[in-house]
Amino acid sequence: MRRIALLAALALPLFAAQGAAAETFRFTAIPDEDQARLVERFGKVADYLEERLGVEVEYVPVKSYGAAVTAFRNDQVQLAWFGGLSGVQARRLVPGSRAIAQGSEDARFQSYFIAHESTGLERADALPEAIEGMSLTFGARTSTSGRLMPEHFLRQRFDDADPEALFSRVGYSGDHSRTIALVEAGTWDLGAVNYSVWDAAVADGRVDTDKVSVIWATPEYPDYNWTIRGDADERFGEGFGDEVQAAFLEMEDPELLGAFPREGFIPADNALYAPIEEVAETLGLLR
Repeated sequence: MRRIALLAALALPLFAAQGAAAETFRFTAIPDEDQARLVERFGKVADYLEERLGVEVEYVPVKSYGAAVTAFRNDQVQLAWFGGLSGVQARRLVPGSRAIAQGSEDARFQSYFIAHESTGLERADALPEAIEGMSLTFGARTSTSGRLMPEHFLRQRFDDADPEALFSRVGYSGDHSRTIALVEAGTWDLGAVNYSVWDAAVADGRVDTDKVSVIWATPEYPDYNWTIRGDADERFGEGFGDEVQAAFLEMEDPELLGAFPREGFIPADNALYAPIEEVAETLGLLR
């Protein structure tokens, strides 16, 4: 039976006893979209993992990227669907933890810069100088595709200019769905979003492309990943981490994969995210 546990954003209580936690394998995911969509999506993943692994599996929703990392650090979850940056943060905090899988698209991920129709901007091969002085919203402050890499490419394009100096206003919407909605409404001139969230929203008819459109796609970079705690084998049995990895690599149900959306999962390791760690260090986003 699917179990979903609701935890508060940053004040997440520790489980009372190690033994009790070991009876259930818990995972979370960064809240990069509307919460209701995430609960539906990852509840199905919990059902799949429970059947594959032979243990009780519970999806634990959280309210922020930081809360996902905190839950992982505090052993309230043993597995997480992280973005590139949040995965780096979590693995630094829990030695021995490892990235075990990524979507086949995640090795070549991209961000889109989107613009409200009132800007008059159209899609181009480079960010136009005309964006200077406009308003821009990123996604979450620690989002790889909604802030880290978009800021990195902005700085490359505009001689390392701080976004606060480049734009009239800079904001942080919290997630990609809100970024799209805010730019579509004209609250912000520009936004930086995860390309897969945008493409799925357009395909589902949830975006009015007469009001908001893509003006530039970034170069590719590594992003989302499943990361498992280094003590999972000790907690759930020798080879358990490899079984979890195999469960994702062998996931074939189109409905499950479409919920991400990904065509499939491929092996991942910590070394793949060295470029993300390097950019985060440069921007001062790692402590």
